[in-house]
Amino acid sequence: MMGALFGIIQWTEDCRRSMYPPSGPTYRGPVPWYTVNLDLPPYKRWHELMADKAPALRIIVNSLKNLVNAFVPSGKVMQIVDQKLPGLLGPLPSPFEEEMKGIAAVTEIPLGEIILFNIFYEFFTICTSIVTEDKEGHLLHGRNMDFGVFLGWNINNNSWVITEELKPLTVNLDFQRNNKTVFKATGFAGYVGMLTGFRPGLFSLTINERFAMNGGYMGVLEWILGKKDATWIGFLTRSVLENSTSYEETKNILTKTKILAPAYFILGGNQSGEGCVITRDRKVSLDVYELNPKQGRWYVIQTNYDRWRNPFFLDDRRTTTKICLNQTTQEKISLPTIYDVLSTKPVLNKLTIFTALMDVTRGQFETYLRDCPDPCIGW
Repeated sequence: MMGALFGIIQWTEDCRRSMYPPSGPTYRGPVPWYTVNLDLPPYKRWHELMADKAPALRIIVNSLKNLVNAFVPSGKVMQIVDQKLPGLLGPLPSPFEEEMKGIAAVTEIPLGEIILFNIFYEFFTICTSIVTEDKEGHLLHGRNMDFGVFLGWNINNNSWVITEELKPLTVNLDFQRNNKTVFKATGFAGYVGMLTGFRPGLFSLTINERFAMNGGYMGVLEWILGKKDATWIGFLTRSVLENSTSYEETKNILTKTKILAPAYFILGGNQSGEGCVITRDRKVSLDVYELNPKQGRWYVIQTNYDRWRNPFFLDDRRTTTKICLNQTTQEKISLPTIYDVLSTKPVLNKLTIFTALMDVTRGQFETYLRDCPDPCIGW
């Protein structure tokens, strides 16, 4: 593993060109579409999807158990998860608890392990998100979902175990009510929150992890101890995708709601200037950084470091993203050229599961599974 991180690493490469439509060694394949019918009772909404994906979910849950047991060999932690986690957490917000119970029933995986899978964001996500505005005021939103750092390295094929096991679980979801799309999202089968999605014609939203001492584990601990005034990240974003009716309303909610873990919310709208990165502590918003095309700020980007701080020297995806966007120019920005930027190492890395491209105004939502062939940075 250390060789992958600190050996002959190609820290940066020339900005990629003409990578779209996706093909070649960095493209794993398309992401399948499923419909989630919001008119069904929460317990039944995920049955069709989970019937397909239960074997893949069992594989990743077993990997998580093996990792936990490697740290605590007695097996007591997983015993607590299986027997006591649902009780420790107490009732989770509706409809999420019922949805998770339905997933547990279909997959025959203990509810505690389904809940553990659903609180993962609070601990292990790393990502790159971009919102751009072209010369006509048209907004585009792209992201790389990177996940699985430190969760087991496979020395046989130079890959992160959990990252690889999440790829078969990656699904595009069309959430419908009355046979009409409410919102679209890319998620992981078994995970009921949403980290990447859009409401067609209204807004697009991605979340990136924010590292902080007062991190997600503190929020989870407070919740277990009875302080339940904060919202789970994936539940909050799923809720705004389902219910919010404008960019401004969504920005207001994401800025003000207490959350369990620090985060960056990257939000795009449908009109000129509607794009921002909201830097969140668990209880307050620290910064809202917005598009301002009149002042030449035609894009906002976010990796996993506060914009006013230098990124970790081994993980400077931010500089590469900026260089490639500037080389692309505002005149030539498009979903294909955003895909090029997100295909440039180290923005593309061993943790990258998928690349998502969103055009809210035109209703385009595309997701592609990714690979990062060697030489490739470990995160």
